[in-house]
Amino acid sequence: MPSVIGILSFIIIGYLISSVRIINQGEEALVERLGRYHRKLKPGLNFIVPTLDYIRLKDSVRERILDVAKQGAITKDNVSLEVDAVVYWRILELELTYYAIEDVEKAIQELVITTLRSEIGKMEFENTFSSRDELNRALLSQLDEATEPWGVKVTRVEVQEIVPPEEVRRSMQKQQAAELERRATVLKAQGDQEAAIKRAEATVQSIQMLSDALQQRENGPSILQFLIAQDYVEANQKLGASENSKVVFMDPKNLTEGLARLIEPDSPHKPKSDDDDFPSRRRRSAP
Repeated sequence: MPSVIGILSFIIIGYLISSVRIINQGEEALVERLGRYHRKLKPGLNFIVPTLDYIRLKDSVRERILDVAKQGAITKDNVSLEVDAVVYWRILELELTYYAIEDVEKAIQELVITTLRSEIGKMEFENTFSSRDELNRALLSQLDEATEPWGVKVTRVEVQEIVPPEEVRRSMQKQQAAELERRATVLKAQGDQEAAIKRAEATVQSIQMLSDALQQRENGPSILQFLIAQDYVEANQKLGASENSKVVFMDPKNLTEGLARLIEPDSPHKPKSDDDDFPSRRRRSAP
């Protein structure tokens, strides 16, 4: 009798041990009973019926990364290029993922390639670089909708690199260099214009200050004439000191008139004579 109890105890203990299944956090398991899907085991302690139930699959439901290698694509304006992408996805319904599709990862990869080529074919080549965010959103929307029957959720799609042909890349580099040169020329022209405006404003201010100072003096016009004549003489001296040979034509009449204005009776630079004090004497000496 004790031996029978021992055997029964051993059977019961063995049955209990074989019926216990522990599922780790972030994983799920599929149970089949007599060859058909029965239920899904969640993380923690689970029990099954030995000999009747069978653990068909245990897989992770955490987010995964699928790296899609470079694939050829043609833009709307017939430019061939290579593009690659990375896809973030996770399993929501493990039973659908296992029973609805043979190889879900390969299926997602092929779907990414097909959708990527389709979206690139709708865009002009120049827009493929500036519209990358729009391309990512379009891919995410279509992939998420297409993978829903598989119990899969595509959480994010990122187009990593768009590589045009070598001749197109060289043309883009030349265009970029020309654009940078054009911008530099525009900036230099703007700088020169601003500098010229500032110099002109400074000159105007200097002239205005000189004019205000001369207006406060009785002999201001004579001083102004003298300064102009002095600058004229200095300019001609510098011109003559240059290494290059030059011939300067001067109008004697204009020069004489200028000098004559400098030596007018009211000019402070003309020395006084005895005739200045006797106007009648000057009249008598006139022919």
